[in-house]
Amino acid sequence: MRAMVLENPGEPLVPRELPIPEPGPGQLLIKVHACGICRTDLHVLDGDLNEPTLPLIPGHQIVGRVCAAGPDTPTFAPGQRVGVPWLGGSCGNCDYCKAQRENLCDNARYTGYQIDGGFAEYTVANADYCFPLPSDYSDEQAAPLLCAGLIGYRAYRMLGDCQRIGFYGFGAAAHILIQVASHRAQEVLAFTRAGDETGQQFARSLGAAWAGDSSQAPPEPLDGAIIFAPAGELVPQALRSVRKGACVVCAGIHMSEIPAFPYASLWGERQLRSVANLTRRDGEEFLPLAASIPIQTHVTCYALERANEALEDLREGNFSGAGVLIP
Repeated sequence: MRAMVLENPGEPLVPRELPIPEPGPGQLLIKVHACGICRTDLHVLDGDLNEPTLPLIPGHQIVGRVCAAGPDTPTFAPGQRVGVPWLGGSCGNCDYCKAQRENLCDNARYTGYQIDGGFAEYTVANADYCFPLPSDYSDEQAAPLLCAGLIGYRAYRMLGDCQRIGFYGFGAAAHILIQVASHRAQEVLAFTRAGDETGQQFARSLGAAWAGDSSQAPPEPLDGAIIFAPAGELVPQALRSVRKGACVVCAGIHMSEIPAFPYASLWGERQLRSVANLTRRDGEEFLPLAASIPIQTHVTCYALERANEALEDLREGNFSGAGVLIP
């Protein structure tokens, strides 16, 4: 099979011809039809996440069809379409796993990080951590739902009851979550990179009540905010922009250093919290919700061999919505 492989962090992915993997007990062999690209992939490539299993096939928003199953794998039938997310496995025995908080398991393993992912023609995945996908979506449109959608939805739920929400960074996750918020008659304010008129117009086209530079104060205090961009300086900015009692959620897996800020920015029972990974319950809740709204993902597609170009376009903000590789 063809695959794009990370051999050394900090270096481009390398095209390789590799044997098609064989599924073990509890695993599925999946022919990859689409794989979304994600800022987490950049953090893996750049060495910000420093525990990859090398050499590594990245990619953790995988859509494909089951080709075969290993022993004792009754969950999915050959030919069935499945989605493979970031969380690839957990111990099942710790207190977190027993409480359905496997996203916090100390022995969890992640797709495209410790487990070979979807930047290839085939992959294997633990069947217990795969999801059936709504039939209404094409393969490329379904792919961003598996991380941008799932982890974005987890962050969104942490806000609780909000009417006016700020999204800091308007990429793949925000363009999905604004559709959930609009469906629930909530107001979204979008904060983008300085000078990103295209991103601001994209946000407005999806229903943002206001869009501007992330250094700007909102026209009115926010009831809550989600920070999608991996920029630590946005934390004190968001705290200053929310009303008392509001929550600021950091939705990324990695963020630059957070600068010091006065206690007054946090005081007033404001909350600051992070999101870590996803649970299977998140998928069971969000994927049917996405289909019922229905959420429409905006995707830019690239051939598998253009993975490095796609990732650089993601880094530079050269497309709106989500990028997807098509093997």
